[in-house]
Amino acid sequence: MSAPVSSDRPFLNRRLAAFGTTIFAEMSALAARTGSINLGQGFPDTDGPAEIAQAASRAVLDGRGNQYPPGPGVPELRTAIAAHQQRFYGLSYDPDTEVLVTAGATEAIAASLLALLEPGDEVIALEPYYDSYAACIAMAGAVRVPVTLRPHAGAFVLDLDELRAAVTPRTRLLLLNTPHNPTGTVLTREELAAVAALAVERDLLVVTDEVYEHLVFEGSHTPMAGFPGMRERTVTISSAGKTFSFTGWKVGWVTAPPELVTAVRSAKQFLTYVSSGPFQYAIAEALALPDTYYDAFRADLAAKRDILADGLTAAGFEVFRPQGTYFITTDITPLGEKDGLAFCRALPERCGVVAIPNQVFYDDKSAGATQVRWAFCKREDVLREAAARLRLL
Repeated sequence: MSAPVSSDRPFLNRRLAAFGTTIFAEMSALAARTGSINLGQGFPDTDGPAEIAQAASRAVLDGRGNQYPPGPGVPELRTAIAAHQQRFYGLSYDPDTEVLVTAGATEAIAASLLALLEPGDEVIALEPYYDSYAACIAMAGAVRVPVTLRPHAGAFVLDLDELRAAVTPRTRLLLLNTPHNPTGTVLTREELAAVAALAVERDLLVVTDEVYEHLVFEGSHTPMAGFPGMRERTVTISSAGKTFSFTGWKVGWVTAPPELVTAVRSAKQFLTYVSSGPFQYAIAEALALPDTYYDAFRADLAAKRDILADGLTAAGFEVFRPQGTYFITTDITPLGEKDGLAFCRALPERCGVVAIPNQVFYDDKSAGATQVRWAFCKREDVLREAAARLRLL
């Protein structure tokens, strides 16, 4: 039966028409269809700590979270999130008024942008950007203004002068992601201080996506909210999926002053209302794991980064070794290639590996045309096999 048609107007909201199916869904389906090693979508191929999985099981069997949890999140998790911010960064948040639990960081981003933006507001986002940023800005009716991280001396670098020049009287919000997906760049304290000074000077709101906060291999992660004048204007977002390798649980959170949390919650309540009830109790326990867990987690991913980076180098790619996250960006030009999208679509048939073309993360497609992103949050034997296959190129 065909769908009823009342006019020539397309069914999909025109704000979303340009986005289509996400590149992650396309490439994961391609991996499944061809039996390829999937180094595209960023999910681990092993689960996180067994004791945290057992905590979730206990919560289910004890009847904790099986029904609707409180809208802001269960008190145990909100308290644990506040304790985490104090423990690692010396930032004090009231778990009752300054913490909000969300369905992963993706919902936190969506709720924040829908809550804080009006149609016509400008949002500055670092390019290349995670694809949901563009979609959420579009759904809010706002205008995306990209500031491009450009390759220089083996890394991707923020031009602070370009950032300053991008701010106009219509700029409402800076959307920052550090450690940065997909480039692996970790903004330095000096860079963040300059961004903070700009935000204060121009009275801008800042939304920061810090989901890779515990995956910094060189340097350290510094939250934007800790700089002078920033706590009152910053919405800090993170999640459990990347830190504890339970990406399917979709437990994220926002920390911000009460007025900002109230605004974000007003939008969030009409998205999922609540989610992940039993998992919230488990993540409350996970956040209290000792430093040895976080240190071992980071060391494990650093070793995997080096395995894949060395394999990509041996295969002929130009490799940008990341300072953080669990992604590596490469340039395919040394292989005689110039179109990353075509390269990634053909790669499974050529050697049985799937990656993501970075150009989908750019407004300026030419800036990322030859860049390809690889996920190294996989078992070491999988990464070594992928490296062996890539050498066939």
